[in-house]
Amino acid sequence: MHILDILVFALYMMGVIGIGIYFLLRNKGVDDFYVGGRKIGSVHVGLSVVATDVGGGFSIGLGGLGFVMGLAGSWMLFTGLVGAWLSAVLLIPRVKKLEATKKLYTFPQFLGSFYTPRVAMLAGIISAIGYLGFTSSQILAGAILAEATFTPMLDRQTALIIMGIIVIVYTAMGGIKAVIYTDTIQWIILMSGLIFIGIPIAYYSVGGMTGIREVLPPEFFSLANISWQQILNWAVTIIPIWFVGMTLYQRIYASRDRKQAQRAWYIAGLFEWPVMAFMGVLLGLFARVAVAQGMFEYIGIASAADIDSEQGLPLLLRTVLPVGLMGLMMAAYFSAIMSTADSCLMASSGNFLTDILTRWFKVPEGRKAFLLVSQGLTLILGTIALLLASVMPSVLDLMLHSYAFMVSGLFIPVIAALFLKKAHSTAAFWSMILGGGTTFTLIAGEWNLPLGLDPNIFGITIAVISFALINFSLNLKHKN
Repeated sequence: MHILDILVFALYMMGVIGIGIYFLLRNKGVDDFYVGGRKIGSVHVGLSVVATDVGGGFSIGLGGLGFVMGLAGSWMLFTGLVGAWLSAVLLIPRVKKLEATKKLYTFPQFLGSFYTPRVAMLAGIISAIGYLGFTSSQILAGAILAEATFTPMLDRQTALIIMGIIVIVYTAMGGIKAVIYTDTIQWIILMSGLIFIGIPIAYYSVGGMTGIREVLPPEFFSLANISWQQILNWAVTIIPIWFVGMTLYQRIYASRDRKQAQRAWYIAGLFEWPVMAFMGVLLGLFARVAVAQGMFEYIGIASAADIDSEQGLPLLLRTVLPVGLMGLMMAAYFSAIMSTADSCLMASSGNFLTDILTRWFKVPEGRKAFLLVSQGLTLILGTIALLLASVMPSVLDLMLHSYAFMVSGLFIPVIAALFLKKAHSTAAFWSMILGGGTTFTLIAGEWNLPLGLDPNIFGITIAVISFALINFSLNLKHKN
């Protein structure tokens, strides 16, 4: 990496940290730290939502899908579009109506409005653990990007430590305002960089369509190059997260009103698919071509078998971008990763403090004291996420496993609360235990499941059955 690229990268990241310091000085209490004063408009919230949901982690993961399967990998984010628009219609009006009567900060507080405190606390535990895993995936994505960019100067573990420290300190300082406003800036820079710099230069460097078709088989250009099981696995994991994601509830609370929140969700959905979906897989596809053309032989990579698929995209940009622009694009990717990592770390911190610890310990009641506790807890959880990232191999797998655990434990009680007249807390509690526990067990045991289906499908199935049976029996008992 040229000294000019390093300088551009360093200045960019210093600017991002500077924003965190600015909001550290302006935060007046927990309302500012966790929900941005509840006064943020639809454009900022919408870009923050897509930056958080897609971010650098899914960008790196999409590049890996494009490297392996081509354009069909874009279907993963089509499920994000569906989830965003469904939750805009079905969920946001209910949340904003409830928020008008109760001061909400977290997703479990929303769920606790329909069930008992015990259910809310269990939801907090599931959400906190899931988002801690998701934070780890983003730190890992940053490390993979850094390793590919700064080879041979930087190894994976050193990159993990550097990325982890930046994310942890930045998030603990600024809170949700720093997250949302920097998300807007970072996402605009990343999108502009990909549209006007990254994709055109990469396309030209691999020889345009002639060079691409010479080395790739036809299925790489087909949207049908995917199994029904894969689409189902993505749909069951990603669509429900829009109904249970703590980061998304924080942004609903941060929106000025219902219409602003819904508009933000529509914006986010369109940016997920087709915009970001196709840009990500295209760059991964170009990276596959570059490997076949021998463009990475200067670092010892002669074939696709010699490379982690998720490293293809950053290696391509490192190879083809001119001095100066490469530093800017890498900084944009790093900041996009930070957009997701800091949001997920904020979510986990909010869950642990508001939904778990306050039920067991007396937390200082003064605004400044509560804010300091929030920041200290964020530092501790960030360190745990960094340690977890150091033992995980794949960004996309870690993200989807985290989503699956949360969805199988939380989705059915939310749907029941929204659409059933009598949804019992006991049914919700046991569906969360059995659903989330099933998915966690199947993931941890690495079982070979029938038809290649995701563990989450079995977890949700168990959650539905257990909720239905317990709820029906309780309703029947009360009638008698």
